[in-house]
Amino acid sequence: MPFNKPAEIANIAIDIGEEKVKSTIQKMIVLGFLGGAFIALGFLLDIRVMAAMPAEWGSFATLIGAAVFPLGLILVLLAGAELITGNMMTVPLALFSRKIKFSQLVYNWFWVTLANLVGALFVAFAFGHYLGLTETGVFLEKTIAIADAKTGDSFLKTFVSAIGCNWLVCLACWLSFGSNDFVGKILGIWFPVMAFVTLGFQHVVANMFVIPASIFAGHSTWMQLLENVIPAFLGNVVGGAVFVGAIYYVAYAKKKTSKI
Repeated sequence: MPFNKPAEIANIAIDIGEEKVKSTIQKMIVLGFLGGAFIALGFLLDIRVMAAMPAEWGSFATLIGAAVFPLGLILVLLAGAELITGNMMTVPLALFSRKIKFSQLVYNWFWVTLANLVGALFVAFAFGHYLGLTETGVFLEKTIAIADAKTGDSFLKTFVSAIGCNWLVCLACWLSFGSNDFVGKILGIWFPVMAFVTLGFQHVVANMFVIPASIFAGHSTWMQLLENVIPAFLGNVVGGAVFVGAIYYVAYAKKKTSKI
């Protein structure tokens, strides 16, 4: 069979969520670091591509930049890494199915989020700041412009934007689970991620890269990062756990639950 049907994807996602919470702290930290770094690398590539384009290209430059951003999630899902936004869909699905406890969900989310932050900060400092990839000429201007756009929204706007973001990101994960080959998985990931970036939605891990990159350049502040990360995280939870996880659980997996 070339692809898995939605009901089969639901079972795959539940199994993945159950497996994730059984990981050791060491594994969650190592793979979580990679997850944060991979998303940051995708965003760094996006900035380098967009900033180098003629200003008169307008939104077309944004689209081209968004077309390379999916590299991050492709690496997460195919090379292997832990990303909190994807876990906001798979781990709740395992919880809804009574395969795990709520404490296991919190445990996984805490360590993966922390490790994602470290990975994103590493790329922002080592490649963005130290190598200067986000701190010279038009690249600095683009980095600051993006960071200002992220931190300029109110709590509620950031929250709602983050819902849209992780709705699409988790649909990208869902579609990747539906394919049994690399090409199909990449295509499944590509379009939803490209859409959320083009629309300018708020992704908590991506913001953990671009806002610190602006901070290292002497522009944004750590308080602005905190004020952004909280509503972005909460909105991403709703987008992943509710708009994908809960809805597809009700549609495809509710009758197949079993107690722990």
